[in-house]
Amino acid sequence: MPYLVAADLPEATAGERFRSLIDRPQILQMPGAHNGMAALQARAAGFEALYLSGAAMSASMGLPDLGVITVDEVCFFIRQISRASGLPILVDGDTGYGEALNVMNMVRCFEDAGGAAVQIEDQLLPKKCGHLNDKKLADPHDMAAKVAAAIRARRHLQVIARTDAAASEGMDGAVARARLYLEAGADAIFPEALTTPEMFREFAARMPGVKLLANMTEFGRTPFLTAAEFQELGYRMVIWPVSDLRCAARAQEELYAAIRRDGGTQKMLDRMQTRTELYATIGYHDYEALDASIVRTVVPQGMPQRQ
Repeated sequence: MPYLVAADLPEATAGERFRSLIDRPQILQMPGAHNGMAALQARAAGFEALYLSGAAMSASMGLPDLGVITVDEVCFFIRQISRASGLPILVDGDTGYGEALNVMNMVRCFEDAGGAAVQIEDQLLPKKCGHLNDKKLADPHDMAAKVAAAIRARRHLQVIARTDAAASEGMDGAVARARLYLEAGADAIFPEALTTPEMFREFAARMPGVKLLANMTEFGRTPFLTAAEFQELGYRMVIWPVSDLRCAARAQEELYAAIRRDGGTQKMLDRMQTRTELYATIGYHDYEALDASIVRTVVPQGMPQRQ
């Protein structure tokens, strides 16, 4: 049953539920979900929390991941994903959309929209994907001030501080920044763009007792590792931030090419979710059941074939 029409809604806040998940000994696996449909499919697959990527949101709007989207636009995504799935969502907050006061506003907006946790990074605008070159870093004390502002503003939202320093300042710089962010109140640390399992292990060894997040993005600097391997290296959370969008975008690209080539979709039917499957995913009949004035829809069986 869809979360929106469920009878057993949780009493705990999204942040409290997220905290309970990362307090467990097993690693928390969070796939990216860039819209409500993806969130429903991830929940159906058994995931307990989701990641909302700034890169995926930007790309779905036809924009690059350079920090150009706004707090209100992000809240639109948070609301639909939270409403659809009811799962705790870790939201990419980029650089916080400004300085301390902007960060405080972001935290309250994300909480009100249904977010469970936020990730803030120590880059300067225009920010870049963490796996690209020539990232410009903020002063670590300025970043720590943002973390402290987020902690001051939050009611339940968990705050994860991301550092992109490994590429330019080495492991010592990344660790020093992480310790400063923890002193400012961060609940967890996200060391971005580590390039070998040994780097992941070293960072964890130098952060004993700290909750750490690993990023398993494709086509980046990090080698492919499984959730179990990240857990063995000392990480409590792992995200696959843009994987769902990449798969969906490739499928759409192939569909449009087929329509252009064949003059219709007749050769793509076996690649499509059927109407029955779509209605089951979104809980169509559960919504109908809420209102007896809506006659239950009869789903067409098959479609007329060309003679």
